[in-house]
Amino acid sequence: MRRLLNDPYDVVEEMLEGFCRAHSNHVHLYEDDGRVVVSNLAPVKNKVGVIIGGGSGHEPLFLGYVGENFADAAVIGNINTSPSPEACYHAVKAVDAGRGCIYLYGNYAGDVMNFDMGAEMAAEEGIRVETVTVTDDVYSSKNIPDRRGVAGDFFVFKAAAAKAAMGADLDEVVAAAKKANANTRSMGVALSSATHPATGKAMFELADGDMEIGMGIHGEPGVRRGKLQNADKVVDEIMSFILPDLPFEAGDEVAVMVNSLGATPLMDLHICYRRVAQILDEKKIKIYSSLVGPYATTMDMCGMSITLMKLDSELKELLDYPCNAPYYVKK
Repeated sequence: MRRLLNDPYDVVEEMLEGFCRAHSNHVHLYEDDGRVVVSNLAPVKNKVGVIIGGGSGHEPLFLGYVGENFADAAVIGNINTSPSPEACYHAVKAVDAGRGCIYLYGNYAGDVMNFDMGAEMAAEEGIRVETVTVTDDVYSSKNIPDRRGVAGDFFVFKAAAAKAAMGADLDEVVAAAKKANANTRSMGVALSSATHPATGKAMFELADGDMEIGMGIHGEPGVRRGKLQNADKVVDEIMSFILPDLPFEAGDEVAVMVNSLGATPLMDLHICYRRVAQILDEKKIKIYSSLVGPYATTMDMCGMSITLMKLDSELKELLDYPCNAPYYVKK
């Protein structure tokens, strides 16, 4: 195992300690729960609390997006495991400023169950909590509400957090999150497994020289396995699923993310972005903004994903709204 760890069963606690010390100007651990990363500004007076979260192993998702005008707190579970209901509830207690809170996370059964329980605990104290789950992974289901949330989490989180920072009420923040989610589509390719720190072994089997198109960030089955092809062919295949799904059409404006799953270098990502841009040019789809880098990873997995978000004037404003978090700054 080529990882720099201590006790594999302490990785989450040690990561969170290191993260919060490294970024102490932005965040701290909640005093009553070491799995809740809280913005130093929270609770923000007269603002809806924005809470994101999920399992560890996808950094900088989720904890890296806690900060000014972004998320108010992130709830962190074990590796690829949902946070506990108590931690979800504690995040509400940490950030609620009297206008309610929104939970935002990828659509996975364990997360849905535990965040829902956290919301019920908050409701018993009279705190309203609403939820929007992200469902951007196009191949994970034909039925959109059943889809998984992957790198498109970022765009949904950003839109909702900006709406909250503008002073919107909880219903308006929920509407912005739902709109962002409805206009976001993602799909990826895995070239290797990630290494689970507790076992030191691959989380799934993928032969050297093979790839799997459409694989999920936890190793969920994709479209097909086969021998690794060149970057242009891989991007062409991924885009052939993403573009017709919304659909994205001539005249649209989009935000683009080419995301590393952990081990894929920026060189490769920019080669892939080049092909994405060529395809969008051919389709007469205008690129409004671009992100290239590791935004939602799976530890040391080699691979990448592509996300497109169809934009209108409101979504442009929300993406452009200034924020300052450890792993994303918008001026």
